[in-house]
Amino acid sequence: MLDFNDPIAISQTKNTPDELRAAVRTKIAELDDAIAKIKTQLAAADMRRQERRGRLDADWYHKARTAMRHLQRERGELIAVAASLPDPRAELKDRIIAVARTYFDPADWESIVERAHTFGKEERN
Repeated sequence: MLDFNDPIAISQTKNTPDELRAAVRTKIAELDDAIAKIKTQLAAADMRRQERRGRLDADWYHKARTAMRHLQRERGELIAVAASLPDPRAELKDRIIAVARTYFDPADWESIVERAHTFGKEERN
């Protein structure tokens, strides 16, 4: 299993970005499920407390909140990992540009790039 908390392990993995993205999504779903379970336990404990007009077990409550906080932190780190993975649309765009560039001489290509930079700016002004 890939350690998502180790950026070196992520960068050295043999998995494709799509496989990594799928693994991250799966792990985030597992974390969301665990967080939801803790929230449900906290809500159930609070309802029991209200029913018997008693107190919550402070130690248990603190442990549950701490566990939830750690899971939420790990979830945030995974979202950052997913955001750092290369975007397949950007890779496709780069390949299309590389192929299209072979059809033009450098001067024509420069004029195309110049036009692309100004494209849409006239409409906004």
